[in-house]
Parts: sequence; C-alpha cells; structure tokens
Amino acid sequence: MPIPRSIEDFLGNLHVTYSVLHHRPAYTAQEEAAVSHVPGNQWAKTISCFADGRPILAVVPAPSLVDLDRLREVTGAREIRLASEREFERLYPECETGAMPPLGPLYGQPVFVDRNLAAGGDIVFDAGSHSDAVKVKYEDFARAVRPTVGDFGRTRRMPIEH
Repeated sequence: MPIPRSIEDFLGNLHVTYSVLHHRPAYTAQEEAAVSHVPGNQWAKTISCFADGRPILAVVPAPSLVDLDRLREVTGAREIRLASEREFERLYPECETGAMPPLGPLYGQPVFVDRNLAAGGDIVFDAGSHSDAVKVKYEDFARAVRPTVGDFGRTRRMPIEH
C-alpha cells in the first residue's frame, strides 16, 4: 500500500530525503522495528496526547514508554492525557489507527521528541499504516518538524524473576 499522499507531499515540499520500508503487518513499535530489521532505539514511536486540551505528538524510541508527568513538565501544560482511539480517527483520518507519523506540522500539532531519539543518525516511523514506514535522517526530520526535545521517555522495567 502506498503511503498517504499528504505524507509524501509534506516530506517532498520540505525537501526531506526519505525511503519507504514495507514490512509485514505489525501493531506495536517494538514489533514493527523487529520485522523491519531496525534497532528499537531508531524506531520513533508516536504517541498522540492532549496537553491542556490541545493535541500534541510525543515521540520516543520503540522500547520506551512516555512518562506523562515529565512530558507535562516539558510541554508546560497543567494537564496531559493520552488520546483515545476514537480521537485518532478525527486527528489522523488518512492513517490506520495508531499508525500516525510524528509529522506534527502536517496535522497542526506541536511535536515533542525524547532526547534519546534526538541523538542523531537515522530514525524510522510509521507512514500511516501498520505495514509501511519512513526512514529519514534525524537532522532532516528535526528541520521539517521543529520538535521540542526533552527528557520524558522511560525504559520499560522488566519484572525480576526469583
């Protein structure tokens, strides 16, 4: 399936060089990274949130979770919450549920990127479906999206077995 025209146009209009990765369908960032043979720390997991009632995008490496308290501090918001799946349909109509790219300006939303993803190199993210992704240089992504970088990603803690 081709990526949505809006994503192609957004990247093309900003002269962002990118490649499209097709992979078998996967539904979590970690699974998508694995089936695409991309290190998890390079896969940009996009989380839709509301900060003081307005939509924002938070972006962390695939193995990370968003610490909402820290994200609230980074955004300067009083209240922050995750968006619901029903809200995804309205906010990202051309995307499969949960497969929106971290291209906030395309949707009129600010983008917040965890510092661990902003370290440089390439990043890969969903391209509107659970079987297509886009690979770009982080510096090109940052030039196009102008994200705020902060420390709000947290590594999942694995339970200790006794």
